[in-house]
Order: sequence, then C-alpha cells, then structure tokens
Amino acid sequence: MLLGMSITKSVWVGVAMFCALPMSVAVCAQEAKASDAIVLPAASGAQTETDEYTRYELLAPETASFRIYYELTATTAGAKFLYNPIRKGSVASDESVYDAMTGKPLKFEVVSGVEAKKDVLMAKADEGTDYIKVTLARAVPEHGQGRVVILKTYKDAKSYYMDGKTLVFNRPLGIRRNKVVLPAGYEVVGCTVASQILTEKDGRISVSFLHAGAGESPLVIRAVKDAQVGEAALPHAAGKGKSWESPFAGEMERARLTERAYEDRDIVYFLQQPETHSFSLYHDYTERRAGVNGYANVVREGSVASHPSAYVLDTGEQLKATEMSGAEMVASKINTGEDVDAKARVVVIPFTAVKEGETVRLRIAETYTAPVSYKLDGDELVFDRSLGRPRNAVVLPSGWYVTASAEPATVSLLPDGRVRMEYWDERPEAADVLLKAKRRVVQ
Repeated sequence: MLLGMSITKSVWVGVAMFCALPMSVAVCAQEAKASDAIVLPAASGAQTETDEYTRYELLAPETASFRIYYELTATTAGAKFLYNPIRKGSVASDESVYDAMTGKPLKFEVVSGVEAKKDVLMAKADEGTDYIKVTLARAVPEHGQGRVVILKTYKDAKSYYMDGKTLVFNRPLGIRRNKVVLPAGYEVVGCTVASQILTEKDGRISVSFLHAGAGESPLVIRAVKDAQVGEAALPHAAGKGKSWESPFAGEMERARLTERAYEDRDIVYFLQQPETHSFSLYHDYTERRAGVNGYANVVREGSVASHPSAYVLDTGEQLKATEMSGAEMVASKINTGEDVDAKARVVVIPFTAVKEGETVRLRIAETYTAPVSYKLDGDELVFDRSLGRPRNAVVLPSGWYVTASAEPATVSLLPDGRVRMEYWDERPEAADVLLKAKRRVVQ
C-alpha cells in the first residue's frame, strides 16, 4: 500500500518512511469444506472499507498543524467512489489522493454531507460533515478491493498545542493502526496508549500502536525539545542478532524494531469440524519490491497444504498456485525475494513483476490439515498454534462456543452464528494461541 516513485519525490520521501487490517468484510464466508476453496461474499448496500492506517507527521508546534498520510481500502463490490469524512473542528488543506496499486493521482473533490447522501452507498452520511469524494482508479472487483492513499494537512489547535515548553498531541483516534511522528529535536515524555517507540530514518522519534478494541483510542502524547538533531539523531542500523535474554531463540533485532502497526499481512483461519483436523485460511499480502514476480508460502512442518488459490485483490485477476520444493522453486527462476530451504515444501504463486512505484495486493487461500495443532480432545475442540502475524483471526466451526483462550482476544458473532476471535499481537514474539471450544446445546 505504499506509493511509488511516480509520486513527486517530496511526497514519496514522507510516505516511504511508513514502515509496511482488520478484515471488516469478507469474514462471513460459508464454512469451507476440505475440498473447496474459500468463497468470500461481496459487500453490498453501503460503503465498506478496511485496512485503515494513519501516519501523523507533527509540523512545528506553533502552526498547530500536522500532515496526514491515510491509507484505506474500499471493499464494496462495484463501488466507483470512496468518501472520506473531514473531521469536525479541523481545517483541511493540501489534499491529494493516489491509487495505491499504480501510484498515480486520483480525481477527488470535497463535497457536503447532503451531496454525499445522493450516492446510494452513503445513505447514512452525516449532513453536517464534509467529505473527500475520491474517484477510484477502477470499480472495486467482486471479492476485491480499491486501495487508496489520501494526503492532507490538518490545522487543529485543540488537538495540537504547546503547554508551556511541552508539546501536546491530544487526539482520540478511531482508526485502529496509527503512527505519530514528532518534530525534529523532540523526545517522548508521556504517552497514554501502549506504543512502540521508533526512530525514523531522518532521526525523528515516532510513536506507533495497534488498537484492537472498539471505539476511540484515548491518545495523548507529550514531548519536550531536548533530543538530538541532525546526524547525531540518526538510528543505528538494526542488526540480525537475537534477544540474548529470552529462554528461547528470540526474534532478530531487525524484526523486533519493525513497525507492527504497519505490517501488511493478516490471516483469517476458518476452522472446520475438529474431526477433520483441517482449517481453511486466507491471508492478504502486499508486494512492493520492484522485480518480484512471485510469492512463496512455506508449509509449516506437521501441516499438509491443499487446494491453494490466489488472486489480485486490486483487479480480481486469478493466479495459479503450485506446490513445489524449495529446490524446484529456485530452478523455476521465479523471484519471490525470499531464500527458501531446498527441502521445504512451498506454495508458489507467480504474478506479473512489480514495477518501480507500483504495488500489488494478493489474497492467498488454502486448506491445512494439522493433527498436532487442531484436534478433538474428548468433547472439546483444541486449536493450539503459534501465530506470527500482528493481526490474526480465528473463526470457530458452526455449532461451537469458546470455553478458553490463553491469548487475549476480541470476540464477535458472525451473521451465521459462528464465533470470530481476533488476536492482535503488539509484541514482536508470536502469539501462542491455545483456543478451546465445546458444542452448543441444540435448543
């Protein structure tokens, strides 16, 4: 979802410093059988969106202004426009909008809530709110997405101000993935939301967090100007060394210092009846490295993958998925940008090579059979699996209810009655999910 070099250099520099979704739609799939691919229903009836991420770059405090880089994804099949509300109390300027797939600018205009309501998908628009109306590069494909990046500057003295010598950014945030970059020379001395503290490539300090719960995150950041600037502020290159204190082989420093809120992969597991030891899953992934023309998914030891499928979310283009060994993948000359063990079993998905300044987002689906991690223990379902992504979801099979979850999760009920558990992991270590369930009593 990053923009490419087709955008002006000054814009690209700001966007590129992003590091790299709740699945608000496509989670109500009919429970997939072991022999079927996952079929995801199209959204309809109202504007729907997912994968929102916001980066706030605080400008000089005396301006009370901040630059916003906002990524969001339209998911209503057939939609040709996307409406983004302008927050009340903020004055917006310097707006520009880009297609995340091609990096090319998109047509947009600011419209009133009354005007927005004329679109059937915006029937519930607030008449007292103005909206940025974006003309999408292409109509959202069936089961697909329209990825957009909006750049704008807000001036809001109630959210961003000086309290004596202390900079204050006091802004409740409804978006679930956010990053705030301080002006040069400022250090964080207060933050009300548990966050990663990271250093940008140019030495500025940033605060980044995932907000798994519902409602707004009550963010208040306080900072003072006594940090280093210029070359002295630049971060050291992250190394490949692993944590020396962990009782296990910890993650590399490079992985631990990656911005969790911006990682672009997320996975949804659809558990089939536990007697099968099988679960279908899909995961979404954005490729932005120029020259890469394939994706490699290494099959975990103890699991058997079957019925792989894939398509491009931006266009709906179906892709061919083939399972092979690591050695066969190397021989195929497909550039996945990854090193794979020659003996590993790999699901390989070729696609058109990514060009400089472009990105492509894929949805990969497959069925796994894993008797060790998914089983029936007497009358109890047990799903015991380490999940390495920051954003994971597990959907129980029909007729089951949760009795235990070792890892904290948010819980929701799908329209068809199945339980969905979301595991958002803010830590660089994997989430060791131990989930148990029992059958519901038939009324």
